[in-house]
Amino acid sequence: MRTINHQKSKKQSGSMLVYSLLVIFIFSLVMLGVLSYATMQLRVIRGSVNREMAFQIAEAGENYYQWHLAHFQNDFWDGNASTTVGPYVHDYIDKDTNKKVGEFSLQITPPLVGSTITTIKSTGYTLDNPSQKRTVTVRYGVPSLAKYAFLTQSDVWIGDTESVSGQLHANGGIRFDGAGNAPITSFKNNIPPGPGYQCYPYHGCSSPYQWKPGIWGAAATSTRAYWQMSVPYVDFSSITSNFQDMENLATGQADLPPSTQQGYSLVFKADGTVDVYKVTALRTHPDGQDVNGVWHSEDLDYSSSGRVFQYNIPIPQNGVIFVKDHVWVEGVINGRVVVAATKYSSDPTQQARILIPNNITYLAKDGNHSLGLIAEKDILITYYAPTNLEIDGALIAQKGSAQVYYFAAPKTSILIYGAVASFGVWTWSWTNGSSCTSGYCNTSTVYDSNLLYAPPPSFPLSADGYQQISWNSD
Repeated sequence: MRTINHQKSKKQSGSMLVYSLLVIFIFSLVMLGVLSYATMQLRVIRGSVNREMAFQIAEAGENYYQWHLAHFQNDFWDGNASTTVGPYVHDYIDKDTNKKVGEFSLQITPPLVGSTITTIKSTGYTLDNPSQKRTVTVRYGVPSLAKYAFLTQSDVWIGDTESVSGQLHANGGIRFDGAGNAPITSFKNNIPPGPGYQCYPYHGCSSPYQWKPGIWGAAATSTRAYWQMSVPYVDFSSITSNFQDMENLATGQADLPPSTQQGYSLVFKADGTVDVYKVTALRTHPDGQDVNGVWHSEDLDYSSSGRVFQYNIPIPQNGVIFVKDHVWVEGVINGRVVVAATKYSSDPTQQARILIPNNITYLAKDGNHSLGLIAEKDILITYYAPTNLEIDGALIAQKGSAQVYYFAAPKTSILIYGAVASFGVWTWSWTNGSSCTSGYCNTSTVYDSNLLYAPPPSFPLSADGYQQISWNSD
């Protein structure tokens, strides 16, 4: 009996050993799987950390160059000479350890001619894993003066047959009887608490004047929803163009000296060129009254034989045509161009004007074509201009008004596709309070949104500085 029990004990011990080895083997397999999974997860986590770190470094590069542009607005070469081509590589330092942990590489795309949009492409990576890169691409632009469809230093009246598409701002008061689809803002306040502004007879108020809210009128409720008063003052002088800078850019036949005659005529052509004439004689017409109540006996249109052809030139590569005299502008715009007219005179009776005798249209309204007209004094529509007139472009009357004189000869319609900035009182139409008596009885201003970040060359910019337009990463 003892022998049998001893054999059973040996058999049981052997079975337990086999069982234990089997358990250990299975456990080992499980643990190997767990360890393999944990190792894989650690790699994933480490990769995620490196990827996130590379992204943070790329973002740091973009933030750095945003700061750089804020302080050096026209430096697109990271402080190097303009002939130095990027990318520009910077160390990324961990501020806690003061050690270099990665790098970011910058590629800067400067604005094209007539654009303010700068593209910043920042690529970041860590020293631990330099092959794992992240890229952030951001587009910044400086809004131009043409952020407003209409801007004026003075009071303005939008009649019941007029419409404004885009933002309108006046440092003066606004009588608004027409239609609008964007913010309509005035520096003047409401009454009460007042005092609003003084509305004069030329805007339909009784003599000598009436106190009115900053914005008032018979506009529809849907348009009134856009009215905002007590809006900050827009410093007109800070956004007027610098004629001297533009003269420095104009070269050769695009820099027109005093004509010793009546001025120049520029006729833009669909092939991207412009015919330049010297105006020698004017066509007679009745006297006209300006927005300030002054009567003018001078003629505004060139006569059929009153122009002498000078030459034909392509639109300059930098887009600047500079005229030291009065200038008539018309035609089809194929390209991007600004026409600036000044006599550098402090005498208002001698300051240069831009006159519009005919339609000015873009070859296409697709953002590839733009015109800026910047006059030292007035931008004037002439007496013999078409009954139905279209002007495509951004207009600035620096020290005068964008206007048509009162001639007691009403015309039908005018369309402005672009933007208007007028220091003085602006008007395309005249009324007696109930009906149109002169100028264009139906006026429409349609804002060209392309002008915001892609204005005409050398067009004045707003004081807003760079603003982010788009952001993406990979």
